[in-house]
Formats: sequence, C-alpha cells, structure tokens
Amino acid sequence: MKSRQELLRILKKQFGFNSFRPGQEETIIKLLAGEDVLTVLPTGAGKSLLYQLPAYLLTGTVIIVSPLISLMQDQVDRLHRQGEKRVVMLNSQLVGAERTAVLKRLQSFKFVFTSPEMLDNDNVLTAFNNVDVAMLVIDEAHCISQWGPDFRPEYLLLKDVRQQLGKPTTLMLTATATPRIRQDIQAKMGINDAQQIVESVDRPNIFLAVQKVYRQQEKDEELLRLVQKFKGPGIIYFASRKMASQMAEWLAERTGLNIAAYHAGITAIDRFQIQRQFMANELQVICATSAFGMGIDKNDVRFVIHYHLPNNLENYLQEIGRAGRDGKQSLAVLLYADGDEMIQRQLTSIDIPPVELLQQIKEHRLSSVVLGEQAELFNFYLAHHSSPEQIVSIFKHRKYQMEQELQEMLGYINNRGCRRKYLLTYFGEQLSTNKENCCDFDKEEWQTEIDLPASKLVTKPKKLDWQEQLKLLLNIDEN
Repeated sequence: MKSRQELLRILKKQFGFNSFRPGQEETIIKLLAGEDVLTVLPTGAGKSLLYQLPAYLLTGTVIIVSPLISLMQDQVDRLHRQGEKRVVMLNSQLVGAERTAVLKRLQSFKFVFTSPEMLDNDNVLTAFNNVDVAMLVIDEAHCISQWGPDFRPEYLLLKDVRQQLGKPTTLMLTATATPRIRQDIQAKMGINDAQQIVESVDRPNIFLAVQKVYRQQEKDEELLRLVQKFKGPGIIYFASRKMASQMAEWLAERTGLNIAAYHAGITAIDRFQIQRQFMANELQVICATSAFGMGIDKNDVRFVIHYHLPNNLENYLQEIGRAGRDGKQSLAVLLYADGDEMIQRQLTSIDIPPVELLQQIKEHRLSSVVLGEQAELFNFYLAHHSSPEQIVSIFKHRKYQMEQELQEMLGYINNRGCRRKYLLTYFGEQLSTNKENCCDFDKEEWQTEIDLPASKLVTKPKKLDWQEQLKLLLNIDEN
C-alpha cells in the first residue's frame, strides 16, 4: 500500500495539485487495495483523477467505458496535455485496418477509452482478454440504471464483460445517483459488495429559481430579460434542435450578444468551433440540447437556464452543475408553463409491442420491420436471450419509473418550500444550514437582488482558419 506522502507526491508531479478534493483520496486508496468502488462526486469535482492517478501505480491497462465520443475525446486531450502518450480511443470512428492495428497493440496503451457498444464486439473483447487489465472504469455509471432499458441497452452487458475480463478492480463513476439508483447500478453490475463513496450533490453557490409563465410568448420574453440582465457566459437548454437554433438567432438579434446553437445536427467542425469560442468567451451564450456540456470544462459559466423541462432531477442537477465551477455566485433558472411535461412524455415515449408480436419476430415468422424506429432496440433484447414476456415486463417497469421521475421533477417546480432542501432530500441528503443565496423561496426578488460576477467577454468571435479545420478533419494531434 502506497503511503499518503507518495500519493501526494504523484498528485503534484503528474497533475500539478497540492491536495485531494473530497472523495478523491478515499476512492484511490480503496482502488489501490483492489476494492471495487462506486463513487458519486458532483459535476466538476475531479472524477477523472480517480482512475488516472492509480493507473501510474498499477501494472497493466485501464479500460474506461464512456457513453459519448466527445467525453472520450476530452479525456484523451487532457491526458495528452499532461504528457501521456499511451492513450487511445476505441469507438465507432475507428474502423478497418486502423482498428485492427490498435487491437494488435492494446497492451502498449495505459489508457483505453471505449464505448459499451465496442465491448459487445467479439473481436474487441478477445483483444482485451489478451491484455493485463489493471482496472475497469464505468464513467457516467448512472447510464446502467437510467439508459439501459431504452436508450443504450449495451450498458446492461457490462456485467458479463467484466466477468469475461476476469473481474478486474472496477470503478463506477457518476455525478448524480439516488440511493435507489446506486443500488441498481451495483445489482446490474453484479458487484453488490462495492464500496460506496458519496459526496454531497449540493452546489451552494448556485442560486435555484423557477419562473412560471402562462404562454409561449411570455416564456420568450422572460428568457430575453434574463439573458439581457445576466449576459453570460451561460447555457440555455432546449428539448429540440429546432428550438435551440431558432432561439439562438432570435436572442442574438435582440441582445447584440454573441450567441450560437449547439446540437447533434450541427457539423463536427462547427461544434468544435462553438466549443472553442465558448471556452474563450468569444461566445456569451449557448442555446443547446442535452448534447452540450459533457466534457466542457469551463469554470466561469454564470447561469444555466432550462427553457424546457428536463425529464428527471438527475439530468437537471447534471446540467445546472455546469455553472459556477469556480465557486462564485451562479444561477440556475427553470422556465415552466403548464403542460410542458407533455413534451418530455412524447420524447421518452416507447410503444411497447404485444408479447405475441415479439414472439413471432423471435421465431422469424414476422420481420422486425413492423416495429418501426424501435426495431433495433427490441432486436437487441431478443438477440440477448430475453423472452418476449421479460422484454414487455422490463419496458413496462421502465415506463413507470420514467413517469415517477417526471413527477419528482414537477414536484420540484411546484414545491412551496426550499428548493435546495427538496433536491437534497431526493438524493438522500439533508440541508445542513440555510444558505444566504439559496433559492427563490427566501429571495422572491432574486432577479434584482442576485449579482453575478462579471466575466471578460470578447466582442467578436474568431473563425477557424483552414489549417485548424484541416487538423480537425484529419484528427491531427498537435501534441
């Protein structure tokens, strides 16, 4: 076992920090002792250090399972900036001879970032079986519980993947997880005896507010007022790409601020440029879907506004947690009009086919084409040995869960007490002391009373020159 002095020495030498943040040292010590750990740290609390530091004290390769390519790229870039060259991304963008070459020399990498879909590939898993795996890391581990049945079912295979890799020391990481979800993560990973290290989800420097409106026009006007007053840097979240684009243009015209839309429908070059401009304060406000934020390590975001209702409190806390990472006063506002919850019900709706129909598809008496857009999802379950009865039961339970989560979100909106206390209670915590700038429950005139620190804003965004665009297209690493 390494001494505390040795851990602090590596922390300073490799990462430039003099001390650990809450939850970091405890997690690292348990991992170095070979214990499986589920760690919950708030957004921006330094979760990547939990596997990066032990990697330099362990023999072998660390596998990091991540849900988004942008998250992987962000971590790869950071490791490169730290001088680490033994790092690679193994995802859907790596194909053909390039993928084969990487798989042949997996043993030479210290960090391998991959997706759950990649680990469902026999060739990839065979290659990993020939590697000395020091640690398996599941980033955004709440996906195992929340996304598994509907959005990313491959997360449900990670239990078997871990078994096939010889049950390496496993770290499960997330920023938000209720006691129920933490228990569900461990059960679905088959690690019921994992150590839990849970830090408070509370971000006391973020003022919490809900603004209720009655019409679309009123919501637009309220959004305009907020952006004009607080200016940014800020993020506004929308439920649709179309609304994000329209409102970015509308707000830019009326405020004179540099505002851009960010969503999956924008080209990779434009997304890269928008991220770069936002980091440099050349853009004051981003109108985004939930695609924006993960991997964006900007510490001076002053406000996060939700134009549309999030589908649960976990996602809401993740997204507002992108504000105020510098510890200074910040703001989280949720705009709500009666009926907004119907948008989320439509977005998350899953038509559950009858057992008889699934049975016919399983027996190849009927093509899965009849399931429409959800054919791939249900084919996954049929291909992984779930019976039609089990599939219907799983999805009915998930549908019930999602409605319960939406009701908890509505409870936050309609709550007549302290909003911070409501959030903390949901995540199994207690409010220790009343904060001075807590929420709109104790500061009704918050729009005039809350002052946000001024940020240095650049008036004119720069364009990417052709050389930067070429580097991005060819994925050239300047390091």
